[in-house]
Amino acid sequence: MTLLSSERSAEQPPAPPATDASVYGWQTPPIQTAPSAASSAGQEAIDLAARAGLHLDPWQQHVLRVGMGEKPDGSWAAFEVAVNVPRQNGKGGIIEARELWGLFIGGEQLILHSAHEFKTAKAAFKRVERLIRQTPDLHKRVKAYRYTVGEESIELHTGQTLRFIARSKGSGRGFTGDCNILDEDMILGDDAMDALLPTMAAVDNPQIWYLGSAGIGAPSVQLGRLRRRALAALEAGAPDPSLAYFEWSADLHAAECPSDCTAHDDPASDEAVLKANPALGYRLTLDKVANERATLSRDGYARERLGVGLYPSDEADTWQVIGEDAWRSLAAAESAPENPVVFSIDVTPERSHAAICVAGPWRGGTHVEVVEHRPGTGWVVERAKELHAKWGPRCWVVDGAGPAGSLIADLEDEETGLGVTVVQPKARDVAAACGQFYDAVADQTLSHLDNAPLATALAGAQKRPLGDAWAWARRGVDTDISPLVAATLAKWGLGAEVEEEKGVPNLW
Repeated sequence: MTLLSSERSAEQPPAPPATDASVYGWQTPPIQTAPSAASSAGQEAIDLAARAGLHLDPWQQHVLRVGMGEKPDGSWAAFEVAVNVPRQNGKGGIIEARELWGLFIGGEQLILHSAHEFKTAKAAFKRVERLIRQTPDLHKRVKAYRYTVGEESIELHTGQTLRFIARSKGSGRGFTGDCNILDEDMILGDDAMDALLPTMAAVDNPQIWYLGSAGIGAPSVQLGRLRRRALAALEAGAPDPSLAYFEWSADLHAAECPSDCTAHDDPASDEAVLKANPALGYRLTLDKVANERATLSRDGYARERLGVGLYPSDEADTWQVIGEDAWRSLAAAESAPENPVVFSIDVTPERSHAAICVAGPWRGGTHVEVVEHRPGTGWVVERAKELHAKWGPRCWVVDGAGPAGSLIADLEDEETGLGVTVVQPKARDVAAACGQFYDAVADQTLSHLDNAPLATALAGAQKRPLGDAWAWARRGVDTDISPLVAATLAKWGLGAEVEEEKGVPNLW
Protein backbone atom coordinates (compact mmCIF):
# COMPACT_ATOMS: atom_id res chain seq x y z
CA MET A 1 0.00 0.00 0.00
CA THR A 2 1.03 3.67 -0.35
CA LEU A 3 1.49 5.49 2.93
CA LEU A 4 1.02 9.14 3.71
CA SER A 5 3.47 11.71 2.41
CA SER A 6 3.80 15.26 3.77
CA GLU A 7 0.56 16.60 5.19
CA ARG A 8 -0.74 19.05 7.75
CA SER A 9 -4.17 18.23 9.12
CA ALA A 10 -6.45 21.23 9.42
CA GLU A 11 -9.46 19.49 10.92
CA GLN A 12 -10.09 16.72 13.41
CA PRO A 13 -10.37 13.36 11.64
CA PRO A 14 -13.37 11.16 12.41
CA ALA A 15 -13.31 9.60 15.86
CA PRO A 16 -13.27 5.82 16.15
CA PRO A 17 -16.62 4.11 16.67
CA ALA A 18 -17.99 4.52 20.17
CA THR A 19 -20.94 3.05 21.99
CA ASP A 20 -21.22 5.87 24.50
CA ALA A 21 -20.66 9.61 24.66
CA SER A 22 -16.87 9.31 24.82
CA VAL A 23 -14.86 12.12 23.26
CA TYR A 24 -11.74 11.07 21.37
CA GLY A 25 -8.56 12.95 20.58
CA TRP A 26 -7.21 13.30 17.07
CA GLN A 27 -6.01 9.92 15.85
CA THR A 28 -3.81 11.40 13.14
CA PRO A 29 -1.51 14.27 14.07
CA PRO A 30 -1.87 17.94 13.12
CA ILE A 31 1.73 17.85 11.89
CA GLN A 32 2.94 14.87 9.87
CA THR A 33 5.41 14.20 7.11
CA ALA A 34 6.66 10.88 5.80
CA PRO A 35 8.18 9.54 2.60
CA SER A 36 5.89 7.44 0.44
CA ALA A 37 6.11 3.68 0.78
CA ALA A 38 5.12 0.60 -1.23
CA SER A 39 4.23 -1.56 1.78
CA SER A 40 4.45 -1.58 5.57
CA ALA A 41 5.59 -3.92 8.32
CA GLY A 42 3.46 -1.96 10.77
CA GLN A 43 0.54 -4.37 10.73
CA GLU A 44 2.86 -7.23 11.68
CA ALA A 45 3.98 -5.23 14.70
CA ILE A 46 0.38 -4.40 15.61
CA ASP A 47 -0.71 -8.04 15.38
CA LEU A 48 2.28 -9.31 17.35
CA ALA A 49 1.66 -6.76 20.10
CA ALA A 50 -1.96 -7.91 20.32
CA ARG A 51 -0.79 -11.53 20.72
CA ALA A 52 1.30 -10.35 23.66
CA GLY A 53 -1.71 -8.61 25.23
CA LEU A 54 -0.79 -5.10 24.06
CA HIS A 55 -3.80 -3.68 22.22
CA LEU A 56 -2.86 -0.42 20.54
CA ASP A 57 -4.99 2.69 20.06
CA PRO A 58 -5.77 3.72 16.47
CA TRP A 59 -3.23 6.56 16.65
CA GLN A 60 -0.49 4.18 17.84
CA GLN A 61 -1.32 1.82 14.99
CA HIS A 62 -1.20 4.75 12.55
CA VAL A 63 2.33 5.68 13.66
CA LEU A 64 3.54 2.10 13.25
CA ARG A 65 1.98 1.64 9.82
CA VAL A 66 3.49 4.87 8.50
CA GLY A 67 6.78 4.75 10.42
CA MET A 68 7.43 1.17 9.34
CA GLY A 69 6.69 1.88 5.69
CA GLU A 70 8.90 0.02 3.20
CA LYS A 71 10.31 0.78 -0.21
CA PRO A 72 9.72 -1.69 -3.08
CA ASP A 73 13.00 -3.45 -2.23
CA GLY A 74 11.88 -4.01 1.37
CA SER A 75 14.18 -1.42 2.99
CA TRP A 76 12.76 1.21 5.32
CA ALA A 77 11.19 4.19 3.59
CA ALA A 78 12.14 6.38 6.59
CA PHE A 79 15.54 6.01 8.20
CA GLU A 80 14.39 8.27 11.06
CA VAL A 81 10.98 8.22 12.77
CA ALA A 82 10.05 10.87 15.35
CA VAL A 83 6.96 10.89 17.57
CA ASN A 84 6.29 14.12 19.49
CA VAL A 85 3.24 13.73 21.73
CA PRO A 86 2.33 15.07 25.21
CA ARG A 87 2.97 12.92 28.25
CA GLN A 88 0.72 10.07 29.36
CA ASN A 89 -0.68 9.47 25.89
CA GLY A 90 0.93 6.06 25.41
CA LYS A 91 4.06 6.46 23.33
CA GLY A 92 5.49 3.53 25.31
CA GLY A 93 3.09 1.20 23.52
CA ILE A 94 4.58 2.21 20.17
CA ILE A 95 8.08 1.52 21.48
CA GLU A 96 7.14 -1.89 22.84
CA ALA A 97 5.40 -2.98 19.64
CA ARG A 98 8.35 -1.85 17.51
CA GLU A 99 10.84 -3.68 19.76
CA LEU A 100 8.83 -6.88 19.83
CA TRP A 101 8.68 -6.87 16.02
CA GLY A 102 12.42 -6.26 15.75
CA LEU A 103 13.19 -9.17 18.06
CA PHE A 104 10.72 -11.80 16.92
CA ILE A 105 9.85 -10.96 13.32
CA GLY A 106 12.32 -8.45 11.89
CA GLY A 107 15.42 -10.38 12.82
CA GLU A 108 17.24 -7.24 13.97
CA GLN A 109 20.44 -8.45 15.62
CA LEU A 110 20.75 -5.55 18.06
CA ILE A 111 18.09 -3.10 19.18
CA LEU A 112 19.39 -0.35 21.47
CA HIS A 113 16.79 1.30 23.71
CA SER A 114 18.15 4.42 25.41
CA ALA A 115 16.56 6.97 27.72
CA HIS A 116 17.83 10.10 29.40
CA GLU A 117 17.54 8.53 32.84
CA PHE A 118 18.45 4.99 33.88
CA LYS A 119 15.18 4.51 35.76
CA THR A 120 13.22 5.18 32.56
CA ALA A 121 15.25 2.64 30.59
CA LYS A 122 14.87 0.08 33.38
CA ALA A 123 11.09 0.59 33.52
CA ALA A 124 10.91 0.04 29.76
CA PHE A 125 12.88 -3.20 30.14
CA LYS A 126 10.41 -4.44 32.74
CA ARG A 127 7.42 -3.69 30.51
CA VAL A 128 8.83 -5.57 27.51
CA GLU A 129 9.91 -8.48 29.70
CA ARG A 130 6.39 -8.74 31.12
CA LEU A 131 4.83 -8.79 27.64
CA ILE A 132 7.17 -11.57 26.53
CA ARG A 133 6.81 -13.68 29.67
CA GLN A 134 3.02 -13.65 29.43
CA THR A 135 3.19 -14.93 25.84
CA PRO A 136 4.46 -18.55 25.93
CA ASP A 137 5.42 -18.85 22.27
CA LEU A 138 7.58 -15.71 22.60
CA HIS A 139 9.01 -16.55 26.02
CA LYS A 140 10.29 -19.95 24.86
CA ARG A 141 12.43 -18.21 22.24
CA VAL A 142 14.30 -16.20 24.91
CA LYS A 143 17.75 -17.43 25.88
CA ALA A 144 18.27 -15.00 28.74
CA TYR A 145 16.86 -11.99 30.57
CA ARG A 146 19.85 -10.11 31.95
CA TYR A 147 19.38 -7.88 35.01
CA THR A 148 22.90 -6.60 35.65
CA VAL A 149 22.67 -2.87 36.35
CA GLY A 150 23.52 -0.96 33.20
CA GLU A 151 23.42 -4.12 31.08
CA GLU A 152 19.72 -4.99 31.15
CA SER A 153 18.88 -6.94 28.00
CA ILE A 154 16.80 -9.67 26.42
CA GLU A 155 18.60 -12.20 24.19
CA LEU A 156 16.96 -14.82 21.97
CA HIS A 157 18.36 -18.27 21.18
CA THR A 158 18.84 -17.06 17.60
CA GLY A 159 21.06 -14.20 18.76
CA GLN A 160 18.77 -11.18 18.50
CA THR A 161 19.27 -8.84 21.47
CA LEU A 162 17.31 -5.93 22.89
CA ARG A 163 19.52 -3.85 25.17
CA PHE A 164 18.48 -1.01 27.50
CA ILE A 165 20.90 1.79 28.39
CA ALA A 166 20.89 5.28 29.86
CA ARG A 167 22.29 7.90 27.52
CA SER A 168 25.69 9.46 28.10
CA LYS A 169 28.54 10.76 26.00
CA GLY A 170 29.91 7.23 25.67
CA SER A 171 26.80 5.06 25.80
CA GLY A 172 26.26 3.08 22.64
CA ARG A 173 29.86 3.28 21.45
CA GLY A 174 31.13 -0.10 20.29
CA PHE A 175 27.69 -1.49 19.45
CA THR A 176 26.34 -2.00 15.94
CA GLY A 177 22.60 -1.48 16.21
CA ASP A 178 20.03 -2.37 13.58
CA CYS A 179 17.51 -0.18 15.39
CA ASN A 180 17.99 2.62 17.90
CA ILE A 181 15.06 3.63 20.10
CA LEU A 182 15.72 7.05 21.66
CA ASP A 183 13.14 7.63 24.39
CA GLU A 184 12.83 11.01 26.15
CA ASP A 185 14.10 12.70 22.98
CA MET A 186 13.29 16.17 24.35
CA ILE A 187 16.56 15.71 26.27
CA LEU A 188 18.86 14.66 23.46
CA GLY A 189 21.96 16.60 22.45
CA ASP A 190 24.97 16.28 20.23
CA ASP A 191 27.06 14.15 22.60
CA ALA A 192 24.50 11.35 22.76
CA MET A 193 23.86 11.48 19.02
CA ASP A 194 27.59 11.39 18.31
CA ALA A 195 27.82 8.21 20.42
CA LEU A 196 24.76 6.40 19.09
CA LEU A 197 24.25 7.24 15.43
CA PRO A 198 27.59 5.91 14.10
CA THR A 199 26.67 2.46 15.46
CA MET A 200 24.29 2.13 12.50
CA ALA A 201 26.77 2.99 9.75
CA ALA A 202 27.64 -0.64 8.97
CA VAL A 203 24.03 -1.87 9.02
CA ASP A 204 22.32 -2.62 5.70
CA ASN A 205 18.84 -1.45 6.67
CA PRO A 206 18.95 0.57 9.92
CA GLN A 207 16.19 2.61 11.51
CA ILE A 208 16.18 5.10 14.38
CA TRP A 209 13.11 6.08 16.41
CA TYR A 210 12.85 9.25 18.50
CA LEU A 211 9.99 9.45 20.99
CA GLY A 212 9.18 12.11 23.55
CA SER A 213 7.11 15.15 24.39
CA ALA A 214 7.34 18.85 23.55
CA GLY A 215 10.73 20.57 23.48
CA ILE A 216 11.99 22.15 26.70
CA GLY A 217 14.51 24.58 25.25
CA ALA A 218 18.27 24.08 25.10
CA PRO A 219 18.26 20.31 25.89
CA SER A 220 15.99 19.63 22.88
CA VAL A 221 18.75 20.04 20.30
CA GLN A 222 18.06 16.98 18.18
CA LEU A 223 14.29 17.23 18.48
CA GLY A 224 14.50 20.84 17.30
CA ARG A 225 16.44 19.76 14.21
CA LEU A 226 13.94 17.02 13.38
CA ARG A 227 11.01 19.39 13.80
CA ARG A 228 12.56 22.03 11.56
CA ARG A 229 13.11 19.41 8.87
CA ALA A 230 9.48 18.31 9.12
CA LEU A 231 8.12 21.85 8.93
CA ALA A 232 10.41 22.65 6.02
CA ALA A 233 9.08 19.59 4.18
CA LEU A 234 5.51 20.66 4.81
CA GLU A 235 6.20 24.18 3.62
CA ALA A 236 7.89 22.86 0.49
CA GLY A 237 5.03 20.46 -0.18
CA ALA A 238 7.39 17.49 -0.50
CA PRO A 239 8.31 14.90 2.16
CA ASP A 240 11.73 14.70 3.71
CA PRO A 241 13.24 11.67 1.95
CA SER A 242 14.38 9.96 5.16
CA LEU A 243 12.18 11.31 7.98
CA ALA A 244 8.74 10.30 9.22
CA TYR A 245 7.61 12.89 11.78
CA PHE A 246 4.40 12.87 13.86
CA GLU A 247 3.52 15.73 16.20
CA TRP A 248 0.37 16.17 18.26
CA SER A 249 0.29 19.78 19.41
CA ALA A 250 -1.99 22.80 19.60
CA ASP A 251 -1.23 25.91 17.55
CA LEU A 252 -1.93 28.62 20.12
CA HIS A 253 -2.74 32.28 19.54
CA ALA A 254 0.26 34.62 19.40
CA ALA A 255 0.54 38.31 20.17
CA GLU A 256 0.03 39.18 16.54
CA CYS A 257 -3.36 37.45 16.31
CA PRO A 258 -6.43 39.71 16.04
CA SER A 259 -9.05 39.37 18.76
CA ASP A 260 -11.35 37.42 16.43
CA CYS A 261 -8.67 35.03 15.16
CA THR A 262 -10.02 31.60 14.22
CA ALA A 263 -6.83 30.21 12.67
CA HIS A 264 -5.21 29.40 16.01
CA ASP A 265 -6.20 27.52 19.15
CA ASP A 266 -7.50 28.86 22.44
CA PRO A 267 -5.33 27.28 25.18
CA ALA A 268 -8.35 27.01 27.49
CA SER A 269 -10.47 25.13 24.96
CA ASP A 270 -11.29 21.43 24.84
CA GLU A 271 -10.58 21.55 21.10
CA ALA A 272 -6.91 22.31 21.78
CA VAL A 273 -6.74 19.33 24.15
CA LEU A 274 -8.29 16.96 21.59
CA LYS A 275 -5.90 18.14 18.90
CA ALA A 276 -2.82 17.51 21.07
CA ASN A 277 -3.83 14.33 22.92
CA PRO A 278 -4.73 11.26 20.86
CA ALA A 279 -5.28 9.21 24.02
CA LEU A 280 -8.33 11.30 24.97
CA GLY A 281 -11.14 8.76 25.30
CA TYR A 282 -8.71 5.88 25.88
CA ARG A 283 -6.60 6.71 28.94
CA LEU A 284 -7.17 10.45 29.35
CA THR A 285 -10.39 12.35 30.05
CA LEU A 286 -11.36 16.00 29.71
CA ASP A 287 -12.16 16.10 33.43
CA LYS A 288 -8.60 15.08 34.33
CA VAL A 289 -7.18 17.59 31.88
CA ALA A 290 -9.36 20.33 33.37
CA ASN A 291 -7.73 19.62 36.75
CA GLU A 292 -4.30 20.02 35.17
CA ARG A 293 -5.34 23.28 33.54
CA ALA A 294 -6.46 24.64 36.91
CA THR A 295 -3.26 23.58 38.70
CA LEU A 296 -0.37 23.99 36.27
CA SER A 297 1.17 27.28 35.22
CA ARG A 298 0.03 28.61 31.85
CA ASP A 299 3.34 27.78 30.20
CA GLY A 300 3.55 24.40 31.95
CA TYR A 301 0.07 23.42 30.81
CA ALA A 302 0.79 24.54 27.25
CA ARG A 303 3.96 22.45 27.17
CA GLU A 304 2.93 19.32 29.07
CA ARG A 305 -0.64 18.90 27.86
CA LEU A 306 -0.94 20.94 24.66
CA GLY A 307 2.46 20.00 23.21
CA VAL A 308 3.65 23.60 22.76
CA GLY A 309 7.41 23.30 23.06
CA LEU A 310 10.54 25.40 23.11
CA TYR A 311 13.00 24.35 20.41
CA PRO A 312 16.53 25.74 20.15
CA SER A 313 17.35 27.26 16.80
CA ASP A 314 20.45 26.62 14.79
CA GLU A 315 22.50 29.77 14.26
CA ALA A 316 21.58 29.67 10.59
CA ASP A 317 17.92 30.12 11.53
CA THR A 318 18.46 33.55 13.09
CA TRP A 319 18.15 36.90 11.32
CA GLN A 320 15.69 35.42 8.82
CA VAL A 321 14.00 38.66 7.70
CA ILE A 322 16.71 41.33 7.95
CA GLY A 323 20.34 40.26 7.78
CA GLU A 324 22.56 40.98 10.76
CA ASP A 325 25.20 42.78 8.69
CA ALA A 326 22.58 45.02 7.09
CA TRP A 327 21.15 45.89 10.49
CA ARG A 328 24.47 46.52 12.25
CA SER A 329 25.62 48.79 9.43
CA LEU A 330 22.85 51.26 10.29
CA ALA A 331 23.92 51.73 13.92
CA ALA A 332 24.43 55.34 15.02
CA ALA A 333 27.00 56.51 17.54
CA GLU A 334 24.49 58.52 19.60
CA SER A 335 20.80 59.26 19.98
CA ALA A 336 19.70 61.07 16.84
CA PRO A 337 15.91 61.54 16.40
CA GLU A 338 14.67 65.04 15.62
CA ASN A 339 11.33 66.64 16.35
CA PRO A 340 8.51 65.54 16.15
CA VAL A 341 8.85 62.13 17.78
CA VAL A 342 6.44 59.22 18.19
CA PHE A 343 6.34 56.67 21.02
CA SER A 344 4.91 53.17 20.78
CA ILE A 345 4.28 50.36 23.29
CA ASP A 346 4.15 46.61 22.80
CA VAL A 347 3.75 43.68 25.23
CA THR A 348 4.60 39.98 24.89
CA PRO A 349 1.64 37.55 24.71
CA GLU A 350 2.57 36.17 28.14
CA ARG A 351 2.78 39.75 29.50
CA SER A 352 6.23 38.85 30.75
CA HIS A 353 7.88 41.94 29.18
CA ALA A 354 6.90 45.27 27.67
CA ALA A 355 8.79 47.71 25.47
CA ILE A 356 8.52 51.42 24.77
CA CYS A 357 10.22 52.65 21.60
CA VAL A 358 10.63 56.05 19.97
CA ALA A 359 10.98 57.13 16.34
CA GLY A 360 11.83 60.51 14.87
CA PRO A 361 13.13 62.09 11.67
CA TRP A 362 16.85 61.79 10.99
CA ARG A 363 18.85 63.15 8.03
CA GLY A 364 16.05 62.60 5.60
CA GLY A 365 15.26 59.20 7.10
CA THR A 366 14.13 57.81 10.46
CA HIS A 367 15.85 57.01 13.75
CA VAL A 368 14.42 54.39 16.16
CA GLU A 369 15.41 53.51 19.72
CA VAL A 370 14.30 51.26 22.55
CA VAL A 371 13.55 53.67 25.41
CA GLU A 372 12.51 51.05 27.98
CA HIS A 373 12.33 47.26 27.95
CA ARG A 374 11.47 45.69 31.30
CA PRO A 375 9.73 42.67 32.80
CA GLY A 376 6.00 42.93 33.44
CA THR A 377 3.59 45.70 32.48
CA GLY A 378 2.88 47.50 35.77
CA TRP A 379 5.51 50.13 35.06
CA VAL A 380 4.38 51.11 31.57
CA VAL A 381 1.75 53.80 32.24
CA GLU A 382 3.87 55.75 34.74
CA ARG A 383 6.91 55.65 32.47
CA ALA A 384 4.75 56.74 29.54
CA LYS A 385 3.51 59.74 31.57
CA GLU A 386 7.10 60.78 32.27
CA LEU A 387 8.09 60.52 28.61
CA HIS A 388 4.97 62.32 27.43
CA ALA A 389 5.49 65.22 29.80
CA LYS A 390 9.15 65.58 28.84
CA TRP A 391 9.05 65.13 25.07
CA GLY A 392 5.54 66.08 23.94
CA PRO A 393 5.38 63.42 21.20
CA ARG A 394 3.35 63.70 18.04
CA CYS A 395 1.35 60.64 19.18
CA TRP A 396 1.45 57.32 20.98
CA VAL A 397 0.81 54.16 18.95
CA VAL A 398 -0.53 50.90 20.44
CA ASP A 399 -1.99 47.96 18.55
CA GLY A 400 -5.40 47.63 20.16
CA ALA A 401 -5.77 44.04 18.91
CA GLY A 402 -2.49 42.95 20.54
CA PRO A 403 -1.55 42.24 24.17
CA ALA A 404 -0.73 45.92 24.80
CA GLY A 405 -4.31 46.86 23.90
CA SER A 406 -5.36 46.36 27.52
CA LEU A 407 -3.21 49.37 28.49
CA ILE A 408 -4.95 51.84 26.18
CA ALA A 409 -7.73 52.83 28.57
CA ASP A 410 -5.23 53.62 31.33
CA LEU A 411 -3.01 55.54 28.91
CA GLU A 412 -5.92 57.67 27.67
CA ASP A 413 -7.25 58.46 31.16
CA GLU A 414 -7.05 62.22 31.72
CA GLU A 415 -6.31 61.94 35.45
CA THR A 416 -3.99 58.96 35.75
CA GLY A 417 -2.66 58.49 32.21
CA LEU A 418 -1.57 60.58 29.25
CA GLY A 419 -4.91 62.24 28.69
CA VAL A 420 -4.56 61.86 24.89
CA THR A 421 -6.09 59.59 22.29
CA VAL A 422 -3.80 56.68 21.52
CA VAL A 423 -3.48 55.89 17.80
CA GLN A 424 -4.54 52.30 17.14
CA PRO A 425 -3.41 50.89 13.78
CA LYS A 426 -5.69 48.57 11.85
CA ALA A 427 -4.43 45.27 10.44
CA ARG A 428 -3.61 46.87 7.09
CA ASP A 429 -1.67 49.58 8.94
CA VAL A 430 0.36 46.96 10.81
CA ALA A 431 1.25 45.31 7.51
CA ALA A 432 2.16 48.69 6.01
CA ALA A 433 4.31 49.51 9.06
CA CYS A 434 6.30 46.28 8.68
CA GLY A 435 6.83 46.91 4.99
CA GLN A 436 7.96 50.48 5.63
CA PHE A 437 10.41 49.34 8.31
CA TYR A 438 11.84 46.66 6.03
CA ASP A 439 12.17 49.08 3.10
CA ALA A 440 13.90 51.68 5.27
CA VAL A 441 16.57 49.13 6.21
CA ALA A 442 17.00 48.08 2.59
CA ASP A 443 17.23 51.72 1.46
CA GLN A 444 19.56 52.60 4.36
CA THR A 445 17.26 55.38 5.54
CA LEU A 446 16.94 53.99 9.06
CA SER A 447 19.22 54.65 12.04
CA HIS A 448 19.30 52.96 15.44
CA LEU A 449 21.49 52.72 18.54
CA ASP A 450 22.07 48.98 18.19
CA ASN A 451 20.09 48.34 21.37
CA ALA A 452 20.51 44.71 22.44
CA PRO A 453 16.74 44.11 22.93
CA LEU A 454 15.99 45.33 19.41
CA ALA A 455 18.80 43.30 17.84
CA THR A 456 17.73 40.18 19.75
CA ALA A 457 14.14 40.66 18.61
CA LEU A 458 15.19 40.98 14.97
CA ALA A 459 17.39 37.89 15.23
CA GLY A 460 14.43 35.88 16.51
CA ALA A 461 11.73 37.30 14.25
CA GLN A 462 10.09 35.85 11.20
CA LYS A 463 7.24 36.83 8.90
CA ARG A 464 3.60 35.81 9.17
CA PRO A 465 1.08 36.35 6.38
CA LEU A 466 -1.32 39.26 6.88
CA GLY A 467 -3.64 39.54 3.91
CA ASP A 468 -1.50 40.11 0.85
CA ALA A 469 1.34 41.47 3.01
CA TRP A 470 3.08 40.31 6.18
CA ALA A 471 3.70 41.24 9.80
CA TRP A 472 6.27 40.37 12.43
CA ALA A 473 6.03 37.03 14.23
CA ARG A 474 8.28 35.25 16.68
CA ARG A 475 9.83 31.86 15.86
CA GLY A 476 9.23 30.44 19.33
CA VAL A 477 7.44 31.29 22.55
CA ASP A 478 10.80 32.10 24.15
CA THR A 479 11.44 34.94 21.66
CA ASP A 480 10.50 38.47 22.73
CA ILE A 481 9.86 40.68 19.70
CA SER A 482 8.05 43.46 21.59
CA PRO A 483 10.94 45.95 21.00
CA LEU A 484 10.78 45.27 17.26
CA VAL A 485 7.00 45.62 17.07
CA ALA A 486 7.09 48.85 19.10
CA ALA A 487 9.90 50.33 16.97
CA THR A 488 8.05 49.41 13.78
CA LEU A 489 4.80 51.04 14.95
CA ALA A 490 6.62 54.11 16.22
CA LYS A 491 8.12 54.66 12.78
CA TRP A 492 4.71 54.19 11.18
CA GLY A 493 3.24 56.75 13.58
CA LEU A 494 5.37 59.50 12.06
CA GLY A 495 3.09 59.45 9.01
CA ALA A 496 -0.20 58.47 10.67
CA GLU A 497 -3.16 60.81 10.80
CA VAL A 498 -3.30 62.29 14.29
CA GLU A 499 -5.86 64.56 15.90
CA GLU A 500 -3.98 67.63 17.09
CA GLU A 501 -3.75 67.84 20.85
CA LYS A 502 -3.91 71.26 22.47
CA GLY A 503 -1.59 72.36 25.22
CA VAL A 504 0.91 69.53 24.81
CA PRO A 505 4.49 70.66 25.54
CA ASN A 506 7.18 70.11 22.97
CA LEU A 507 10.52 70.04 24.71
CA TRP A 508 12.60 67.87 22.40
